[in-house]
Amino acid sequence: MDFGPVPLEQALGAVLAHSEPLATGRLRKGTVLEEPHLAALATAGYARVTVARLGPQDMDEDSAALALARALAPEGCGLQLQAVGTGRVNLLADGPGLARIDAGKVHAVNACDPAITLATVPEWHRMDQGGMVATVKIVAYGLEKASVSKGCALGAAALSLARPVLDTASLIETTTGARTGAGGSDKGYRVTAERLYRLGVKIGPECLVFHDENSISDALRKAEGALLLILTASATSDERDTAPKALRRAGGTVTHFGMPVDPGNLLFLGTLGARPVVGLPGCARSPALNGADFVLERLICGVPVAGDDIRRMGVGGLLKEIPTRPRPRNRRD
Repeated sequence: MDFGPVPLEQALGAVLAHSEPLATGRLRKGTVLEEPHLAALATAGYARVTVARLGPQDMDEDSAALALARALAPEGCGLQLQAVGTGRVNLLADGPGLARIDAGKVHAVNACDPAITLATVPEWHRMDQGGMVATVKIVAYGLEKASVSKGCALGAAALSLARPVLDTASLIETTTGARTGAGGSDKGYRVTAERLYRLGVKIGPECLVFHDENSISDALRKAEGALLLILTASATSDERDTAPKALRRAGGTVTHFGMPVDPGNLLFLGTLGARPVVGLPGCARSPALNGADFVLERLICGVPVAGDDIRRMGVGGLLKEIPTRPRPRNRRD
């Protein structure tokens, strides 16, 4: 591609590089110059304009952006492409879910040619329907077809949407007081229901039991949800604490305790048969983002979560502190 100022008589068919004011109105950058455009520029006193001219081995910005976007998000991946314009294509989620990003491929695409740029949301970012997962922008008016082909190959299927695969959940809460049964107004239950609803998961009736091993174990056996959650009145401070022991008593397994996300440190993960079990940290009573969101969203969308996955959540795991937290981070005791 050639780029630079040329006399008006040499600009026919080239792409105008900069918007130019005319006697009436404005000629926008990116316009492919035709005879009426050149006449209007001459009337406005222009003798030269800065243009880009594509050669036979070049591809225009819109075609390049569209080709790359189609390679990144092939049909059926859960992403929709917006109409291309000015060298840009936005990729949108076609429903709720998590953004599945191959970071290595994204880095490779961005490294293959300075004119190619690809920006995405963070990996595993929760998306609503229509949310923008990524944007492709070609920052030149054209680039070599070979660079476009290379970018397409490097970024093939780098982006997709992990859709929800679980649609029901049961929440077991414990109390050290007298109230048991279905209270209907508990904040933990209400906030959890709202949290799950964002990914289309319906929560079962409220289940409030005494904070002891037998009560929790019985409630786990009776729970019908595809995802089992435990929110205890007293924080779980060890994998041998009340709730993890209750899970084992019910026939389940504790697979991990603790996570390097704050708020959210005191989470535990396990299974009961084929169903995942999450022991929620106390911060899950707040609607604010916390470590439980990182785990719940992946499980709901069928993304495996093991101990190694949780241990790798530390980078980016320092979250905004919840205002109602009883022991703020910066408190000095």
